[in-house]
Amino acid sequence: MLIKKYFSFILLSVSVFAGNSQQSFHQQKQLSFQEQRPVLPGAYQMDEYLPLLKGKKVGVVAIPASMVYDTHLVDTLISSGVHVEKIFGPEHGFRGDQPDGKTVENENDPRTLIQVISLYGKNKKPSKADLADIEVMLFDVQDVGARFFTYISTLSYVMEACAENNIPLIITDRPNPNGFYVDGPVMEHGYTSFVGLHPVPIVYGMTIGEYGMMVDGEKWLKEGINCNLTVIKCKNYSHSSRFQFTQRPSPNLQTMNAIYLYPSLCLFEGTVVSIGRGTENPFTVIGHPRYSAGSYHFTPHPIKGVSENPPLNGQDCYGSNLNEASGIIREKGQIELFWLLEMYKVLGKQTDFFNNYFDKLAGNNTLREQIIQGLSEMDIRKSWQPGLDNFKKTRKKYLLYVDFD
Repeated sequence: MLIKKYFSFILLSVSVFAGNSQQSFHQQKQLSFQEQRPVLPGAYQMDEYLPLLKGKKVGVVAIPASMVYDTHLVDTLISSGVHVEKIFGPEHGFRGDQPDGKTVENENDPRTLIQVISLYGKNKKPSKADLADIEVMLFDVQDVGARFFTYISTLSYVMEACAENNIPLIITDRPNPNGFYVDGPVMEHGYTSFVGLHPVPIVYGMTIGEYGMMVDGEKWLKEGINCNLTVIKCKNYSHSSRFQFTQRPSPNLQTMNAIYLYPSLCLFEGTVVSIGRGTENPFTVIGHPRYSAGSYHFTPHPIKGVSENPPLNGQDCYGSNLNEASGIIREKGQIELFWLLEMYKVLGKQTDFFNNYFDKLAGNNTLREQIIQGLSEMDIRKSWQPGLDNFKKTRKKYLLYVDFD
């Protein structure tokens, strides 16, 4: 009932955003180019990084969203005469056809016949043997600005491997769609995992290039080693930008609404609640079979290459469609805790609401305890503030673009 009341308020607040609520990336393709000064990712600045690659054996970390206008970065490099020795693929694989959480094997890319080394398989960090023939590494991966999105962990491991093997690393920077705010608990010592390697809040408000500079500058790599790092900046970007993607950054982030909701809804993956994996609306809906107050209904089923073993598979879930709520997040610039607190009020006594994953996603055990104790959203947010204030001081040192403040 309270979720319904919340939505009766936000529907009035975000009607201006509702027109794009169900648009696919294909439908949104031209939006960023309709602006007076379109944001141009670092990969588009070829005159800045091609001279650093010519005549060298290059390793490339890339995903399907690693595009240079309408052509994939790897194809662009090859046609420009760059020797791409190996390709490295993070979670979901180089071609982005692997479902969430699935181990990805090494292979030869069927299109280019170049060897692809998986960084989400037996090893999450390139080995010395993987890098034996590499003279320079290029990293071009689209981040979404949330600590638990694993591409930034892959970046840290690539930086560490490059530092250990004296290989320079070039990051071709890309806009952060959630780069217009900083929010959430800062990860505490003892909760390190692949969904959180460093002491940053859930939403850190930095591009992946800025993030890499911070990891290096704060000596967060193993034994404090430093990486020979170059960042190729975006053009016409600021942290107030609202950048519209033309390609999915991962299989389950299929719309801009999902990307804006992701930092808030991913916490549900540490609970019994489904966030729509195995449906046409991943990361835009929430539901559970026992949530009787829900006005929205969905049933998860396996989807090949996207979510092949979704939570609550085949079970009828009741809850809310949050697509239009992305507008209020864009407007307020903060994580939305309302849905998590209200779901716990209804399901906390009926289910084992939290699983062991929740504390890793939160970066502490405090948030779970606060929810169980019934603390208000205001009190929870107050507990985040000292950590956020300290982080913002660190963050400021590494910003390459005009900030939102």
